[in-house]
Amino acid sequence: MKQRILTGVTTTGTPHLGNYVGAIRPAILASQNSEVDSFFFLANYHGLIKCKDPELIHQSILSVAATWLAAGLDYEKVTFYRQSDIIEVPELNWILTTCCAKGLMNRAHAYKAAVQENLDKGINDVDHGIEMGLYCYPVLMAADILAFNANLVPVGKDQIQHLEMARDIAARFNHRYQPIFNLPEVLIDEDTPLLSGLDGRKMSKSYGNTIPLFENEKKLRKIIMKIVTNSLEPGEPKATDDSSLYEIYAAFATEDERKAFENALKDGIAWGEAKQVLFQKLNDVLAPMREKYEYLIAYPNEIEEILQYGAQKARKVTAPLLQEIKSAVGIRILK
Repeated sequence: MKQRILTGVTTTGTPHLGNYVGAIRPAILASQNSEVDSFFFLANYHGLIKCKDPELIHQSILSVAATWLAAGLDYEKVTFYRQSDIIEVPELNWILTTCCAKGLMNRAHAYKAAVQENLDKGINDVDHGIEMGLYCYPVLMAADILAFNANLVPVGKDQIQHLEMARDIAARFNHRYQPIFNLPEVLIDEDTPLLSGLDGRKMSKSYGNTIPLFENEKKLRKIIMKIVTNSLEPGEPKATDDSSLYEIYAAFATEDERKAFENALKDGIAWGEAKQVLFQKLNDVLAPMREKYEYLIAYPNEIEEILQYGAQKARKVTAPLLQEIKSAVGIRILK
């Protein structure tokens, strides 16, 4: 049987170049491997934990779905679905909650960070402002994975603990009832680059230093011109080390293009001219995707059809598996 790889896609905010290089592009490339069975889901239930604006939740789902499709995700070859369309996931979430030790949730990084924040503020109630969505997030993540009996789950290093928790919950269920669940493995690509942003720090919405993925040409050029560089004059050699400009270019260029740009920097190309080279390269790569993205945003019904198609494919896996799980715990038809 093919290995089943499941990827969760955050549905808050507008994707930027860092998201594309670090997550979207490598995941789409990996999904083209005929030896694996790839599942991609829009984690809109998870989005409710951080975002309390209904309209933003709705618009983010549209934007993120359009982004992945415009970037080349082939919904015919993979299973691309919206989390909330898979009714077996919340049902399994409850069953797994009954198998999850409270102490395990107490050790979750996000919960511990929220508790520490209250302590740092001198708040006596360490659980002040903490909702159950944040506290139980790892159980829902486990349900997302185990509902498909995924073998591999690509995650960032900050999410490894959640995979370990999913394995712990699955093992506890298997021991208590019967061995139904695979124990999912973490899949981390150590070679995936992390792009620097406009100010040299890691590209992140929290730093306000991102380059939106599908900005129009005029705004894209304007944003690129804001990339912080040093004070070296035209004609002075410029190093590639610690250069956001070079780093971003290299992430989108061929090897020959990268070497040519590196040589141009060494030969003293002016920073303004170098930024124009970067703009041209990014625009050449992104323009076809941008056109498709804008089309999909204009016709959200086409995205909805794709997601419903994906949900039907996904439920062919989750529906029979959930029946097996429910039977194992004693929830069966009376006869």
